[in-house]
Amino acid sequence: MFDVPLDELRDRTSQKWRAYPPDVLPLWVAEMDARVCPPVADAVADAMRRGDTGYPAGRPYQEAFAGFAQRRWGWTVDPATITLVPDIMQGTVLAAGLVTEPGDAVVINPPVYPPFRAYTRRSGRRVLTADLGADGRLDLAALDRAFAQARSGGRRAAYLLCHPHNPTGTLHTPDELRAVGELAARHGVRVVSDEVHAPLTLDGGFVSATTVIPDAIALHSASKAFHVAGLKAALAVPGPDATADLARLDPLVQSEIGHVPVLAHSAALNHGDTWLDETLDSLRENRAHLRAELAARLPLVRWTPGAATYFAWLDLRELRPGDDDPARHLLEHARVAVNPGLTFGAPGAGHVRLNFATSPAILTEAVTRIVSAV
Repeated sequence: MFDVPLDELRDRTSQKWRAYPPDVLPLWVAEMDARVCPPVADAVADAMRRGDTGYPAGRPYQEAFAGFAQRRWGWTVDPATITLVPDIMQGTVLAAGLVTEPGDAVVINPPVYPPFRAYTRRSGRRVLTADLGADGRLDLAALDRAFAQARSGGRRAAYLLCHPHNPTGTLHTPDELRAVGELAARHGVRVVSDEVHAPLTLDGGFVSATTVIPDAIALHSASKAFHVAGLKAALAVPGPDATADLARLDPLVQSEIGHVPVLAHSAALNHGDTWLDETLDSLRENRAHLRAELAARLPLVRWTPGAATYFAWLDLRELRPGDDDPARHLLEHARVAVNPGLTFGAPGAGHVRLNFATSPAILTEAVTRIVSAV
């Protein structure tokens, strides 16, 4: 799957390949070094040929997602309850905005995707944190304390869950989600779940938060799994007790969604299963390859491979003692670009996030460069 030559990758004009000089190996932003899923390419090309470049109509994306969810996860979703949103992060803000007011608190779990904090603050909400445990999993005691603090003074509150978790790749279990739901219900906190990486589950089975937390709202998109992040479109999927909340979403939101992205995402979900399965197999192979390379050549790097996503959350504290931002050293001396751990929150000090959705050859070269630099 990840067989695109490096010279061809460097011809790309996206952020991944233009943010750094050409001598840098970019293993940072969430773009895969893959060719586009053929049904997606065909759908976009066909729309161009037919001039089908107007505004979205009907529910093709919602219906495609419902079919995908049923096939892949055994999850029955009513397309009529699903709402189009411009993208995942705007969707989380819109969903949280339905259940909180400006000045209310939103709880997040650092280390976590940096836009969680930035978008929450931009929406006028306060950010409270409940750090993941030392094992990289949800800390229910920390969540209990954060929920209590969020609700102090009688304010409304929301919890922005990352499921699967970015950057660790942790896949939350049904029991963990159930415990989260019980805590949220006890405190009166509403759950909004970013589930964009759900199709990239490598081990085990994905279960949406909405199936065990009835008043949760989940956000889904084909963007990450099918390498179409530049074609923005997403879906807000309510739990059975959140349907009325989602129905209150301002209809003007629909005007911000492009028709061609809807066609592309629909094609991916309807016809991309074989391509996705091949991608998942390649990601499993890459994960094993990277793990073996690190174990053999950089044994001081600590990594517990996650069950989902294409990210490696690498602990470099033993390799670079006292260096809270090792990504800077790797960029300057190894010419490898990774995400700085501190951008994911204070628990990310001494860590980096590496994107392994690339060729084994590039992963080997990256490790070779890091070995030389440290």
